[in-house]
Amino acid sequence: MRQEVDQIPQVVAGFLKASAGSLDDAAARLRALDPALVVTVARGSSDHASAYLKYAIELTMGVPVASVGPSIASIYGRDLKLGKAAAIAVSQSGKSPDIVGMAQSARRSGATTIAITNTPDSPLAGASDVTIDLHAGLEKSVAATKTFVTSVVAGLALLARWSGDADLGCAIDALPDSLAQAVACDWSEMIPALDGHSALYVLGRGPGFAIANEAALKFKETCGIQGESYSAAEVMHGPVSIVTPGYPVLGLAARDAAEASVADMAHKLAGQGARAFLTSDRAGAATRLPFAATGHPITDPLALIVSFYGFVEALARHRGLNPDEPPMLRKVTETV
Repeated sequence: MRQEVDQIPQVVAGFLKASAGSLDDAAARLRALDPALVVTVARGSSDHASAYLKYAIELTMGVPVASVGPSIASIYGRDLKLGKAAAIAVSQSGKSPDIVGMAQSARRSGATTIAITNTPDSPLAGASDVTIDLHAGLEKSVAATKTFVTSVVAGLALLARWSGDADLGCAIDALPDSLAQAVACDWSEMIPALDGHSALYVLGRGPGFAIANEAALKFKETCGIQGESYSAAEVMHGPVSIVTPGYPVLGLAARDAAEASVADMAHKLAGQGARAFLTSDRAGAATRLPFAATGHPITDPLALIVSFYGFVEALARHRGLNPDEPPMLRKVTETV
């Protein structure tokens, strides 16, 4: 896992070079379609990548994005009305029958279907109009890291071409350098704060909420910690009641319009007695964690997960666990 985290900047650079043609093809299809709706099809870390893209597309294009349950097609046998929609299916392996089935259903229903996968000859690729190959190489660790990041980059690079947003395109081109800085961020100060704890909150908002979802999953996968992700706007609607003195909280604040909201909540929970950590200069009563800024509000949250991956790998080993081979998990999960 550590080796694969370290590879992320190089893998992203390789992807941006190798997949330019398929990105241009997919973007041209989206411009021609001018979709009224985008649906995403994914599970696990790929679904978190899709959630990131939901916020990015809605903020950039104003087109609503919905995650559709693969079981609608695979279990219930229902096709959706997607004639004016684009469907983006994200799967590292491209093999899960339910993801493939939903992509096939979307295509039957008239949607323009785009696959983002690390396996370009997979069944998912065969079910899609165009395939964007992640070119991430073999990922051996069960916990997805470089494929998750590259999946997000693939979606953002597609969005930049579709929208013609030159600033976003420049930020994406600079991501290999930004992510190299993120790899170097040291969050080890947080490791001893989690000793004796088996649960925590991860906070985010906007694209940062998608990153919080991914971080919460990795706490579960690699460390056996019950990580729960919340929007900073939702914490006061009930979850705050279980925050007792010393309860760990990780606030993933990016340099975007939601930074103040996430920072304020981390500060408030720290005042309530939580052991709160925050990726912002507005830490207040929380403990500031170092972060790598990317210079664009849409790409900025992505750098946070790269820093987090290095931290959670070290945390797992600190707790005597092997993050590469979590119990009861397999690299490829094929659900129906």
